[in-house]
Amino acid sequence: QVQLVESGGGLVQAGGSLRLSCAASGSIFSINAMGWYRQAPGKQRELVARITTGGATNYADSVKGRFTISRDNAKNTVYLQMNSLKPEDTAVYYCNVQALTVGPPKRDGYWGQGTQVTVSS
Repeated sequence: QVQLVESGGGLVQAGGSLRLSCAASGSIFSINAMGWYRQAPGKQRELVARITTGGATNYADSVKGRFTISRDNAKNTVYLQMNSLKPEDTAVYYCNVQALTVGPPKRDGYWGQGTQVTVSS
């Protein structure tokens, strides 16, 4: 099993910044892609940003140039630096990790519990 602990959400004014963190622990052999998704009230969950083991990234068009995803492989942690926040960024943000676990080997996707980001105008 894999446990994901997210932190860093909160309330910020438009134009402000927040940094989200998500640390993975458990019976992990290796982690492949790591990513952040978000879900606003009444909307479907959407991809915000994703990063591969090698560091390749992709972003939703709505956050390009404002958000930066990074990872620390030694700490099994993924980060999302969010700058120039807008009210439309308000949502619950979830991290997602694609991991290979041990005993017996299994590759699966895991979700964090979600952290609320609220941007006031």
